[in-house]
Amino acid sequence: MVTLSRLEEIRDLRTVWPHEALDFTPWLAQDENMALLSDAIEIDMTVDEIESCVGDFNVDIFASETSTDRTIIIENQLEDTDHDHLGKLITYASGKSADVIVWLVKRAREEHRAAVEWLNNHTDENIGFFLCEIKLFRIGSSDPAVKFEVVERPNDWTKEVKKATSPDEGQQLRYDYWAAFQDYAFQDTRFSHNFRRRKPSKDYWMSFTIGSSQCHIEASQVHKRSELSVELYIDQDKDLFRSLYAMRETIEAEAGLSFDWRELPNRKASRIVVHKNVSFDDRDRWSEHFDWMIDTMLAIKTTFKKYL
Repeated sequence: MVTLSRLEEIRDLRTVWPHEALDFTPWLAQDENMALLSDAIEIDMTVDEIESCVGDFNVDIFASETSTDRTIIIENQLEDTDHDHLGKLITYASGKSADVIVWLVKRAREEHRAAVEWLNNHTDENIGFFLCEIKLFRIGSSDPAVKFEVVERPNDWTKEVKKATSPDEGQQLRYDYWAAFQDYAFQDTRFSHNFRRRKPSKDYWMSFTIGSSQCHIEASQVHKRSELSVELYIDQDKDLFRSLYAMRETIEAEAGLSFDWRELPNRKASRIVVHKNVSFDDRDRWSEHFDWMIDTMLAIKTTFKKYL
């Protein structure tokens, strides 16, 4: 007979994150954890700044939507909602001219849930308020697992966003390409076990987390050069790039790839890139592109993870 364990909810969030500013906010700002929140509210987000100044106050996280120029603020509260934080939320939204406002809480009181619903119904259609509860679970003695549950969101958010962003032909082609890639790639169990589905965008790049705050994988489609690329993107860590570069022969042999190693000394980021020339016009051959990207992304993740 199979023995099953019981799923237990951890109701005191501070047993995991004792302090909002010192523990929870830095944890949330890591790429792999922001991806969890992005999935919950269905908006890909990039952190621009933590404890970002708004006059004499600081908003916990100031971010932007990855595929647009929309600004996002995130206010964290490891307790039940209260009037003080609701007031802060509106103050920060005004000070940052935010388009998307996210309030993360332990528990949403009914009156504050109603207040966020009222804000969504009485503000501009391009502004959205999200109220999310932070849930923690464990099975037996396992490490805690987090889940963000959206309890209030804008009405018809997806429809309004689509209305506000009518893409040109090039943008639409990029969007179609990324949508088709993910539909194809996530049928491959190797890929689905290693990467999380992202919301398609009109950008030429798409980022995938690999479980490290130091770097991520980025795939790009550059139509002007008829070129695909997959890279390890290292953010603000030149020492890491140099340590990997010192082992480049071993790494390339293990990956079965020849990389373009770009330290970019005058920039914060460094890049380790592999390219492929393709034709984007022939959609019947897109599956060949996707096979190459799947194999390359898996090779990069498998090889580099052991050196991070």
